[in-house]
Amino acid sequence: MTGGALHAGEHEDHELARQALERGQVLPLRVVLDKVEHEYQGQVLKVEFEREDGRFIYEIRMLQDDGRMAKLQVDAVDGRVLKVKRKEDRKDRDADSRR
Repeated sequence: MTGGALHAGEHEDHELARQALERGQVLPLRVVLDKVEHEYQGQVLKVEFEREDGRFIYEIRMLQDDGRMAKLQVDAVDGRVLKVKRKEDRKDRDADSRR
């Protein structure tokens, strides 16, 4: 969830996250962010909370210290990173393809 006003979908995400946290079903966001920022060396830019296939997920977008963007799917129950997608710098990809 980004700063500023919440949109309808973001409000629903926020409410779902709050309820799950109050019930002890998920880890606090701060715990998850501390772990992810340490392990993936970067700054979190955006967080979404959703439920996929019955599983609570934190979807985290971050700018890594090496300049790459990463999108992580983290299990909100145990903090385990389930999936990582990275966007490479376009110039790096073009340079690699010419070799």
